[in-house]
Amino acid sequence: MTVERLLPTPEARDLIELTREIADKELATRVEEHERNETYPEGLFATLAAAGLLGLPYPEEYGGGGQPYEVYLQVLEELAIRWAAVAVAVSVHGLSCHPLAAFGTEEQKERWLPRMLSGEMIGGYSLSEPQAGSDAAALACKAERVENGYRITGTKAWITHGGKADYYALFARTGEGSRGVSCFLAPGHVDGLMFGKPEQKMGLHAIPTTTAHWDGAIIEADRLIGREGQGLPIAFSALDGGRLGIAAVATGLAQAALDTAVAYAKERTAFGKRIADHQGLGFLLADMAAAVESARATYLDAARRRDAGLQYSRQASVAKLVATDAAMKVTTDAVQVLGGYGYTRDFPVERYMREAKITQIFEGTNQIQRLVISRALTK
Repeated sequence: MTVERLLPTPEARDLIELTREIADKELATRVEEHERNETYPEGLFATLAAAGLLGLPYPEEYGGGGQPYEVYLQVLEELAIRWAAVAVAVSVHGLSCHPLAAFGTEEQKERWLPRMLSGEMIGGYSLSEPQAGSDAAALACKAERVENGYRITGTKAWITHGGKADYYALFARTGEGSRGVSCFLAPGHVDGLMFGKPEQKMGLHAIPTTTAHWDGAIIEADRLIGREGQGLPIAFSALDGGRLGIAAVATGLAQAALDTAVAYAKERTAFGKRIADHQGLGFLLADMAAAVESARATYLDAARRRDAGLQYSRQASVAKLVATDAAMKVTTDAVQVLGGYGYTRDFPVERYMREAKITQIFEGTNQIQRLVISRALTK
């Protein structure tokens, strides 16, 4: 089912139509092969970059699309309806651009940002560590100042596009405590940087997630973004937008599951009529639709607050919580609608269900989102 979207401008409507055309041609036709074989879709991100889809919410003066966040997120949702792993990688790329775009010097932006926003350089986000996921202040990876820059030593974990990206928004320790973390625009390939074997994940098989081992690698001093010790505020400001990206991806995933369930329920018959016409199953489909549309409305509300220059951190956490919980519920219910067939790989709903689970975990677990929301309410 094509989602009928309320978009702010004719340009935005054209952009959504372009996204659908590319997604149907390049994503929907390849997703099953790559997800089943766990192979990387070589050339796909160059195609998305050529269409201008990798820098949409960033300024046009640096090569971005100049689009409001509410439009960018709906592009992500359209991609996710066809291929969640690719949509996640696009969201992470956008997340990796934020530190430079928001905190970099003019010289740094002119040097790197146009190539990042054009998709000439694909980015990853390197915050988590094996012992520091939700607790970002516990980072141990070190960046020591040396004569020719910074020496990076330590291990980072759970890096989307690990080993494939051209650069990483890297967070490493330059001092003690929560004010001792700094942000760097680290090169994707440098002596002393090695990547682990891709994680054997439940879903999102086509895009690698890896560890990164920094063994005394030297990066230039001008790759420091912001001030030394400003890393955690930079990371957290980026994550607000990243959480909205995951909310949009989760909504697209749920929409895909709903579409498959509805199509099946209209074709399958039992007891002399379509199973969609049995009230018990019809009500289940109605609840699934309500969950999808609620998730979409929630992330759009947060995005419009961001676009208006309002505080939106709490709303971003609400959107991430609501949309990803909805995705888990809707994909599980889609498997139920299809019955035994839903449990097989003959239909995509079993993949949707596996993919939905991670959305409740990355960019801050949903338990962390509840913590963020409750603290905001009781300030």
